[in-house]
Amino acid sequence: MEEVRIIEVKQSVFEDNNADADRLREQLKKEKTCLVNLMSAPGSGKTSVLLALAKELAGKLRVGVMEADIDSAVDAETMLSAGVPSIQIHTGGMCHLDADMTRQGLAELGSAEYDLVVLENVGNLVCPAEFDTGAVTNITILSVPEGHDKPLKYPLMYETCQLLIINKIDAADYFDFDVEKATTYAKMRNPEIQVLCVSAKTGEGIPALAEWVLETVNHWNRG
Repeated sequence: MEEVRIIEVKQSVFEDNNADADRLREQLKKEKTCLVNLMSAPGSGKTSVLLALAKELAGKLRVGVMEADIDSAVDAETMLSAGVPSIQIHTGGMCHLDADMTRQGLAELGSAEYDLVVLENVGNLVCPAEFDTGAVTNITILSVPEGHDKPLKYPLMYETCQLLIINKIDAADYFDFDVEKATTYAKMRNPEIQVLCVSAKTGEGIPALAEWVLETVNHWNRG
């Protein structure tokens, strides 16, 4: 009996996307634009953190935002109402963005006009972590109500990110959230990951986050 042929299509898709992502980074390097890919589960507070961050960075960086969702324009409208240049990307049912989809969004936004562009990826802890968007750095948000064990359940998200933001830290006591355990679990997946605790509601930790972002942008421009 003839053996069944197995074709690893998924790997091929990733390889093509990774090469495209590298080309996109080269383009952004020439433009001196730093692209940050922000990922998390739905409801973690991505948009709220972005609003607080944009306010803290006002006058320091030119910031643009790309909001990615399966449908609606709620998040982009929220950013625009706060005076932050934003566009909405509809993924057509897909649960992530790849490098080409990101490139299309950057073209519409006009990436060369900004020092920092933040891609707020689709709310999902699985698919977005699998695809290189061409970003300079990846950030993930873990909100306190989600529990401190998320890094154990969704390893790739923490392996691919350089920064973990623990949001809603003002509510930690109400949810028995253990920051030390969350940090330990995240570093089990990625020893190099940095951790910042913030509250988009109270402003706690937002200045430290802004400093981290500023240093990332400056490093990208110096490199």
